[in-house]
Amino acid sequence: MARFSVVDSVPMLVSGPGVAEGPLVVGDLTAVGEATVFNAPTIRRRLSGRVPDDVSDTELLLHVYRERGLPGVAEVEGMFAVAIVDGDDLVLLRDHVGSRTLFYARTGHQWAVSTSIRDLARVPGCDDRLNVRAVRSFLTFAYLPGAETFFCGIAETLPGRALRLCPDGRTVEETFWEPVEVDDPRDARHHALGLRERLEEAVACRLPEAEPVGVLLSGGVDSSLVTALAAKLHDHPVTTYSIAFDTDTPNELGYSGLVAAHCGVDQHVLTVSGDAIAARMAETVALLDSPVGDPLTVPNLMLAEAAAAHGHSVILNGEGGDPVFGGPKNLPMLIFELFRRQEGTAARASAYLTSYRKCLDDLPVLLTADALAELEATAPPTDVLMPYLERGAMRSLLNQLLHTNLRTKGAHHILTKVERLTAASGVEGRAPLFDRGVIDYAFRIPPQQKLYGTSEKWILKEAVRDLLPATIVDRPKSGMRVPVQQWLDGPLRDLTHDVLDSRAARDRGLLNPATVRAWLRKDGALLPRHGGKLWLVLTLEIWLQSFEVGR
Repeated sequence: MARFSVVDSVPMLVSGPGVAEGPLVVGDLTAVGEATVFNAPTIRRRLSGRVPDDVSDTELLLHVYRERGLPGVAEVEGMFAVAIVDGDDLVLLRDHVGSRTLFYARTGHQWAVSTSIRDLARVPGCDDRLNVRAVRSFLTFAYLPGAETFFCGIAETLPGRALRLCPDGRTVEETFWEPVEVDDPRDARHHALGLRERLEEAVACRLPEAEPVGVLLSGGVDSSLVTALAAKLHDHPVTTYSIAFDTDTPNELGYSGLVAAHCGVDQHVLTVSGDAIAARMAETVALLDSPVGDPLTVPNLMLAEAAAAHGHSVILNGEGGDPVFGGPKNLPMLIFELFRRQEGTAARASAYLTSYRKCLDDLPVLLTADALAELEATAPPTDVLMPYLERGAMRSLLNQLLHTNLRTKGAHHILTKVERLTAASGVEGRAPLFDRGVIDYAFRIPPQQKLYGTSEKWILKEAVRDLLPATIVDRPKSGMRVPVQQWLDGPLRDLTHDVLDSRAARDRGLLNPATVRAWLRKDGALLPRHGGKLWLVLTLEIWLQSFEVGR
């Protein structure tokens, strides 16, 4: 397995989890990259010159770019991160939704690019100082939205973009795809049928040829519909993978088991212990090019490993239903809109931040005085939200919120986590609900059919009602109940104290030691979400130590 890097216009492969290949040469272009093209036969037919059927997907994408430019790239349905040497410039392409990531840095008088932020930070001349603004963003969102990274000199290519890096240091960004709201007032029956057709296409094109497929199944409607469609459309065995914990925490195995039985597929249940979390947390966090404050990260890695051990090369998942069709995060924002006293996009963006309920309100006491002083000179954390929450391509408030969710949490949390953890396990994670055709259609469905009263994702449920038991379709979203506080009080206690009270953490001068020690003593245990906040801080410090940021 390999990732790729480009330094001073020299493309090369580097070791690490990924499917990079190259350098590849087509005409006067040279490229290196990772690409999986789901509509390859259609793309080949649209090219004027004959492209052999056995060329790799990365080389196919290079042919498309050479002959048809960005309009051709926009028609490619797939997962890709590609760097192309185009004359004196370096062109970076990242897929429509951000399934794969690509980072870049200016090092002296040259550009450096890599799918591995760890390798990029080691390039001589790279500004590897800690970006304190990124710390604030992570503690606010539990991931990093937008182009920023934890390194001052490294940025992330945004999804749906082509970024041209010029020899003189200039950058030119072009958008080849962005979802747009379309006014299509036809009735719900019409849209349910139209959506169903696109869902079937999205699942079908992601099924591996002539081999079994795995599906990550939680028992919610999103993963359940993917399971049902895979069972219906695939000619080979389908196996589902579900999580349980060795605690008395409520689980969803009854629902996932019902779906597996209803669809006639095998179910594999992985019971995750707190000891396993403690043993593998540091290793798992180190796999991510940006930390994710999700306590399911280690279980996700273990599920991918289980699927790989059973011989699967592809795992489907149900990620994408909430940010595309209107999950529960939108209701608090809609209620805020009804009763808010302040006008303008800035007030809406501030409410959006508050809805995450992470460490935003704790920052004045959680960060040191030096870190807070440095933050005063930076842009506010709401600036990454403003382009999506303003009235523009999306006119309705719900679609503005969905657009924001898609371009922030979707691209920089959900898909990033899935790609890195599955790649590290030697399998490829694919998300049919993040399909470009599904997303485009979702933004032509009237908002009141997505959020029908208080019924979330209503039109999505109607589109698959015949595939699943009513118990699954109509039940409210509950989410996986993760025993975070039990882990922190038990198997993770020693690791948490060792990491947060370490010399490396103190010497960095980022987190206020008095506040951290108070949290470790559970002095603030009556505050909301104490365990979740401590988990976030622990994840951050493990990642910073692993990547040696802010030494």
